Amino acid sequence: MLLCDDHTLVREGLVQLLADDLDVVDAVEDGRALLQAAERWKPDVVLLDITLPLLNGFDAARQLACISPASKIVFVTCHAESTYVHEAFRAGASGYVLKTAASTDLLAAVTAVLNGERYLSPGLAARHADLLAGDQPVPQPGELADRLTPRQREVLQLVAEGRTAREIAVVLTLSRKTVEFHKASIMRLLGLRTIAELTRYALEHGILGPS
Repeated sequence: MLLCDDHTLVREGLVQLLADDLDVVDAVEDGRALLQAAERWKPDVVLLDITLPLLNGFDAARQLACISPASKIVFVTCHAESTYVHEAFRAGASGYVLKTAASTDLLAAVTAVLNGERYLSPGLAARHADLLAGDQPVPQPGELADRLTPRQREVLQLVAEGRTAREIAVVLTLSRKTVEFHKASIMRLLGLRTIAELTRYALEHGILGPS
């Protein structure tokens, strides 16, 4: 099992919680490190948060489908809103556990997904019985995943994190000119005029965690 959370105490707590029952091969702190670790280990299960540095959990999950397609994905997050739950399953999740219930729900979630089932924390299950039945959530007009390309979403997150065009170019292995082009396209597509508006948008869509 591989896990990813940007808070050291949370990572350590999850490892301690599961270590007696499962083999934790690695615990990393950002979405890009998660992809690198997944490519190395090809884990049976990946636990990850939604709001992660460098690459958010939704986009990391989509890329995991190519890097390690057999890995089962379980989101462990504080977001209980329906929009986040549906987007997680659209991104390829098999399970969704609230951090407030992780101590009681997480092992059950991992067991369920390894058995080919879906899992939702009991507090969410009643509202999302369709997801437990295996139904795919219907895309809603204007959802971020439909409005921007994967590369644009990556640039959006890094800009919202306050990184310069030079820094983004290094992270994504692009030229600064290409980064600036993507940034301008994102602002135009989303109808945003300032970095402050872009950052607020990223916060509202779970791309950027509150500071």
